[in-house]
Amino acid sequence: MMTMKRHTRRRRGPLAVVTLLLTALALVLGTAPGSSAESGWWVPDARPAPDSRIDVSGEPFKGTGPDGEVRGFVDAHNHIMSNEAFGGRLICGKAFSEKGIADALKDCPEHYPDGSLAVFDFITKGGDGRHDPDGWPTFKDWPAHDSLTHQQNYYAWIERAWRGGQRVLVNDLVTNGVICSVYFFKDRSCDEMTSIRLQARKTYEMQEYIDGVYGGPGKGFFRIVTDSAQARQVIEQGKLAVVLGVETSEPFGCKQVLDIPKCGKDDIDRGLDELHELGVRSMFLCHKFDNALCGVRFDSGTQGTAINVGQFISTGTFWKTEKCTGPQRDNPIGLAAAPGAEKELPPGVKVPSYAPDAQCNTRGLTDLGEYALRGMMKRKMMLEIDHMSVKAAGRAFDILEAESYPGVISSHSWMDLDWTERVYRLGGFVAQYMHGSEHFSAEAERTDALREKYGVGYGYGSDMNGVGGWPGPRGADTPDPVRYPFRSADGGSVLDRQTTGERTWDINTDGAAHYGLIPDWLEDVRIVGGQGVVDDLFKGAESYLGTWGASERHRAGVNLAAGAAASASSTEWSLFTSYAPGRAVDGKADTRWASAWSDGQWLRIDLGAPSLVARVTLEWERAHAKAYRVEVSSDGTNWRPVWSTTAGDGGLDTARFDGTTARHVRIQGLERGTGWGYSLYEVGVYSS
Repeated sequence: MMTMKRHTRRRRGPLAVVTLLLTALALVLGTAPGSSAESGWWVPDARPAPDSRIDVSGEPFKGTGPDGEVRGFVDAHNHIMSNEAFGGRLICGKAFSEKGIADALKDCPEHYPDGSLAVFDFITKGGDGRHDPDGWPTFKDWPAHDSLTHQQNYYAWIERAWRGGQRVLVNDLVTNGVICSVYFFKDRSCDEMTSIRLQARKTYEMQEYIDGVYGGPGKGFFRIVTDSAQARQVIEQGKLAVVLGVETSEPFGCKQVLDIPKCGKDDIDRGLDELHELGVRSMFLCHKFDNALCGVRFDSGTQGTAINVGQFISTGTFWKTEKCTGPQRDNPIGLAAAPGAEKELPPGVKVPSYAPDAQCNTRGLTDLGEYALRGMMKRKMMLEIDHMSVKAAGRAFDILEAESYPGVISSHSWMDLDWTERVYRLGGFVAQYMHGSEHFSAEAERTDALREKYGVGYGYGSDMNGVGGWPGPRGADTPDPVRYPFRSADGGSVLDRQTTGERTWDINTDGAAHYGLIPDWLEDVRIVGGQGVVDDLFKGAESYLGTWGASERHRAGVNLAAGAAASASSTEWSLFTSYAPGRAVDGKADTRWASAWSDGQWLRIDLGAPSLVARVTLEWERAHAKAYRVEVSSDGTNWRPVWSTTAGDGGLDTARFDGTTARHVRIQGLERGTGWGYSLYEVGVYSS
């Protein structure tokens, strides 16, 4: 068993001290967890009977901390309504039901009487899929940390997570048309956008249901928010801010078949407008399968093989790999057999093998993908970047950096320290997949210095109902178990073991079986990883809202170089087109300046008047510079270098430097990256 060292970082102090004092006070006063005598705005007066217990006592914290910032945990990746996805019969059970808990928490009909037809359970969990299908009231076999096909997001379990200190929940509306089409059992259409609309509607209906439990409109703890100011107000009221996101494989119908896109720019604009109207504020552009927008990050193991089969069924091609050009890698492709999935392939078609030194997807961010990303930025939406291939994510980073757009989220933490810092440098938000406490604590330690450097909080992505698997138990005999009852991170509430019906769960022996055990898991993280990890997580709400608010306030900078006079040391001659210097500042993506084929070439731009210059963007053609300088001048004769690189790799570069007043900007080539000259599609010059 891995042993985590306990940290004593300075920023953990105040919260740890407050928690300790309140715990001591609770022991003196004799607080009784789950006391039926408790009353207050946080206790619903119309909860149906029977229903799940919450097993938390104490008033949820409100307001802000002494620094004026909101507090609380962030789940940046959850799927409350995925039981409505994949044809409606892949995830069994509902998050709520007007008919009560017995109707909500029951298995899919084909799982009765013994789970022998639980095909997806068999595929994902192994064994023969058999289980006791009864949910309420016995819950013998589900929900469980290793059951991927049963409801984990019952509304009362989310309520317990809120009572335990969570203040932001991102509900990603999710589905996959191919999984739906090949799965045996379904009771609805496999159209992805139809499912997204249904899940959004059901989330609003759940808000209304919880309001009813709490006594009327607006009184429930579960509040769907559509801007950061509204979210901040909800959190200050002590409630849970719910943000809608989208994670689907073919958004807007943007699939590709044999590398031919099946959507256009009009489809993307209509789709983004519709999602925004539904309240969606963050989304993935690709997920699981390559689509018309971008390539994906791959999946490993048996699941990876099954998804690669789905990729073929959806697109007509398997994943394709190439050698990576930098230190980042896509996830290793699953090479394990998946007989249940592979039998869906046409006769004679087999899943290919892959060279061990070729670990990157050949597919990056397409032209349509760039259009979609810029459309999201225009609508102030946040990009979820983790499922993008390295090639696609790298290009997305380049675009975000060129525009200084902060709206980027990593909810799985699938990146090395360099790219994690790119997120933080932009002003984005990072969460980690909800691993077991030891793994989670180790990963939090790996990125701790960057959070310290940028003064930001942290999040987790539970992925509940997301067919991913959740933390298993550390065991009843672990020397440092979670001891019930325990205090919440803010110190104001006491939590005991959670009971629903006849079943009581214990994080030590059951793991994170459902959403209500997130506070228990956080206590396990505190025990294993130290108070500092929990302190960073408790700062998550403020950091998430900071990213969201900065995205809303973002304004595109004025390009001082647009249409400016341009000159160059040389221009490549062509019989068929012009490569004149002015082509690099004409605002057109399909024109470019190209130089003679030698190293010391330059492009000069006259801004027309002295201006503040702080950022230069350069969109290279394949003929890029390996080494070059950005220089400025007031008179066009005397030049000052303000930025340089010797590691240029083409694509979109962003040069940032301390703002300086200049009229002229020069790109001075030092060493070519190819045998050709230098060629730039577009150069932008900005004051900020």
